[in-house]
Amino acid sequence: MAMRDLPLARVYQFIEPGPVVLLTTAERGHLNVMTMSWHMMVEFEPPLIACIVGEGDYSFAALRRTGECVIAIPAAELASTVVGIGNCSGRDVDKFARFGLTARPARLVTAPLIAECFVNLECRGIDMRLVRRYDMFVLEVIKGWIDPARRNARTLHHRGFGRFAVDGETISFRSRMR
Repeated sequence: MAMRDLPLARVYQFIEPGPVVLLTTAERGHLNVMTMSWHMMVEFEPPLIACIVGEGDYSFAALRRTGECVIAIPAAELASTVVGIGNCSGRDVDKFARFGLTARPARLVTAPLIAECFVNLECRGIDMRLVRRYDMFVLEVIKGWIDPARRNARTLHHRGFGRFAVDGETISFRSRMR
């Protein structure tokens, strides 16, 4: 099989970390939501998630100052909403109003849950040492929520330049891990 050069700027399209998520913040009563696809699990228990929120993103300042957010996982049916959220800034628009999202109070953080998402994870920043250099926040999930009616919802996966894949069939194998 012949191989061709892969431009390094396209590597991320193949090493995509997981589902596209929505990240909410709240600061001084202002709620915001952004689309995020650059994140990864770094520990099982307690659950730790590393994520990239760029300094140019409107959510960056609120996340850095408060150290709190919610990571909400939308189902594939919300694809156009997810893309729309990612293509505008909270500096200019109330995204909850524009996209018809329902903010629900979280239990342990000030950032809101999103009722339309089938999973919501309340998070606190526990390691900010990589923020200055890489815009990387390490978050601990301190409370999780799931809609049992949508437990097996299909998720979106960013493939770059406006392209997304949707989860497919789930296969299971016996695991020896606990």
